Amino acid sequence: MKNSIFLNSIKAISVAGSLLMGAIVTGAGTSPVKPHSHAATRVNNIVLVHGAWADGSGWEGVYKILKGKGYNVTVVSNPNTSLAEDVRITKAVLAQQDGPVILVGHSYGGAIITEAGDESIVKGLVYVAAFAPDAGESLFKMQQGAPADPNSPVLPPKDGFIWLDRAKFHAAFCADVPAAQADFMAASQVPPGLAAFSTDLTTAAWKNKKSWYIVSKQDHMIPPDVERSMAKRAGSVVTEIDASHAVYVSHPAEVAAVIEKAANN
Repeated sequence: MKNSIFLNSIKAISVAGSLLMGAIVTGAGTSPVKPHSHAATRVNNIVLVHGAWADGSGWEGVYKILKGKGYNVTVVSNPNTSLAEDVRITKAVLAQQDGPVILVGHSYGGAIITEAGDESIVKGLVYVAAFAPDAGESLFKMQQGAPADPNSPVLPPKDGFIWLDRAKFHAAFCADVPAAQADFMAASQVPPGLAAFSTDLTTAAWKNKKSWYIVSKQDHMIPPDVERSMAKRAGSVVTEIDASHAVYVSHPAEVAAVIEKAANN
């Protein structure tokens, strides 16, 4: 299945749509019960978390739109070295906020916000073409048994880190951004450490926080059907955008609109 090329270089590395969907649907049962909300009050603080092979600069378009509408927006710069460290840094950013927060994560950033989002200050979660693991799951576990994809951009791990092939980066990660921009993104990629994908989550914030999910219909890193299944399991409000995995870069206005919905819910 061509759309499944997230982590091809280890046996557990490459998302197999049907296998991962089966793992997600099994045990999903009913959607999690979310707390009832009263009169809607805008959440003014937005925290944006990037994923693997990216850095915080990709959020610039979304940041400018939300900032222009009066939101207090903070972009987390995670090292992607381990889930524990990335969660620690994200929680440190949350502690700096002056009130309720909408926490947003792209790709691997979804695992970060799922773990960090259990903080009481977090009032909603927005998953942007992102993983939404359950407690006891790691990204490796979610992908175990997936068949290898010969078109995968993922290179074999080196010195404890996983890189994407720069020659394949554009087509796989961000096919709908200009070539020059894609080249820069490939050259500035932040490789995840193996510990980022091998660590089990201890909590799943989507079980008790309302969530929104953006499905990227042209995603070649996480299959769109897998994204839909994760959103269903989390009971998320779903928006679908005809975009690549880097939807937050290529469609900032549409992504910002979903974040606004979460903030005003």
